[in-house]
Amino acid sequence: MIKQTELPDTIAIFPLAGALLLPRSRLPLHIFEPRYLQMIEDTLKTPGRLIGMVQPNVVAGREGPGLHRIGCAGRLTQFSETEDGRYMITLGGVSRFRVVKEIEGFSPYRRCDVSWDGFERDLEDEEVDAGFHRSEFLDLLSRYFDARNLSADWDTLKEADDELLINSLSMMLDFESEDKQALLEAPSLETRRETLITLIEFTLRGGDEGEVMQ
Repeated sequence: MIKQTELPDTIAIFPLAGALLLPRSRLPLHIFEPRYLQMIEDTLKTPGRLIGMVQPNVVAGREGPGLHRIGCAGRLTQFSETEDGRYMITLGGVSRFRVVKEIEGFSPYRRCDVSWDGFERDLEDEEVDAGFHRSEFLDLLSRYFDARNLSADWDTLKEADDELLINSLSMMLDFESEDKQALLEAPSLETRRETLITLIEFTLRGGDEGEVMQ
């Protein structure tokens, strides 16, 4: 298991709206822009093979969209190249981080100095949510899936560990970028589950449109 002292002070940053990575979770990505193809090639040469996933911020930044202060670094665990030069990769979530500053330079992709302080729990064993009432949660999730005309492997959902279930849904469900950021910044699995339930209930009430989706 990687130690916090082994994590680098500077990492490549991939700002991708709506793409959420959480510790001990996996995120598949399709890379095709030239600057991010270069990012992957450079990352493969580093010892930790870490890329920082960060939600863009609406505030204008130095070279386009700003960045949220907290992101999650993933280790490049799977890599394949298509015949036309695109990359199919998988990132394994390692730890959240706080952006300290963006690095000025000639890199075609963004790089940041980061701090790992405050996220020591991310490097430990998976979390358990002692207050998780699975049957009630799955009932709510079933209504959400029905409202969105989505299908699910309910046997797998029923058997999944607490963290795998909550984190996977947090990553996969179609929420706004700011909502994804709230799920990322949740200090514990319990608060992430509470945030997830709030977002699902908000959607079932019709969100800002006031339409009840039941």
